[in-house]
Amino acid sequence: MDERSVQWGGSLAQVIERFAKQDGMQETAIPALRIVRMSRISGPIHTVYEPTLCVVAQGSKVVILGQESYRFDATNYLVASVHLPVIGQVVEASPETPYFCLYLRFDMDQMLDVIQASDQPVKPGYESGRGLVIGRMNETLYDAALRLVRLLDAPQDIPVLAPYVVREIMYRVLHNEQGDVIKQFALRGSYAQRIGKVMKRLRHDFALPLRIEELAAEAQMSASSLYYYFKEVTGMSPIQYQKQFRLREARRLLLSTPLEAADAAFQVGYESPSHFSREYTRLFGQPPIRDIQRLRGGLHARETVF
Repeated sequence: MDERSVQWGGSLAQVIERFAKQDGMQETAIPALRIVRMSRISGPIHTVYEPTLCVVAQGSKVVILGQESYRFDATNYLVASVHLPVIGQVVEASPETPYFCLYLRFDMDQMLDVIQASDQPVKPGYESGRGLVIGRMNETLYDAALRLVRLLDAPQDIPVLAPYVVREIMYRVLHNEQGDVIKQFALRGSYAQRIGKVMKRLRHDFALPLRIEELAAEAQMSASSLYYYFKEVTGMSPIQYQKQFRLREARRLLLSTPLEAADAAFQVGYESPSHFSREYTRLFGQPPIRDIQRLRGGLHARETVF
């Protein structure tokens, strides 16, 4: 990290620290903005990224999507353009130098508005791309992110100024080197945008049988094209994506209700409890009963976004 990056990170970290006195995720007075503090390295945490910009001010984190690993720190940032099931782990943090990060939620209608206003067409050759990208931090984007967090010092200014700063941040992200990949998810009719609709259907109807031909017809693609572009965007097949949401919902049910593992399995769409148990163990590392006992006993980090 060069001297300028260290200076940038320290400035943003100092502002975040004023509002993040305890470890964990915190909502802020800016509705789309959340901030995180972690004073220790975390274990692997299963979560779902919604469309979000992640900017690390101090420390570093690794995010795993499918078989791919993404590491980012104060020199770069991460953008999730669609809802993606990931495993996150803070890999650089200490009580003396905590991990600080800001998460800015957005939707593709906001992105499309910025694209149309900036009148910057997508370069040829982009049909789709990964829904998770890493970009290099630059001074203009960093400055906009810093100004957004500083608005927390002036709550009366947030309703008027925050929407403009958020819009500027989106503009800066779209004009960085990964901008054309992100734009595809906002452009109506693009392969990436159609895959995004399929992903939404799978998230909402995860307990129903998966019918590729039906999904392909809705996306106006062939079944083979759907499979190809879905894997381009998510790093996994449609059935693997659906499975992630089934298992995460089952885990939530087991934690929050008195359901037995077999009952949770049936509720999320599994026909065989033994099949459910094998896939649950493969994802979370332990069989359902043992995993839930561990979570309830506080031996594992709470499921959240870090």
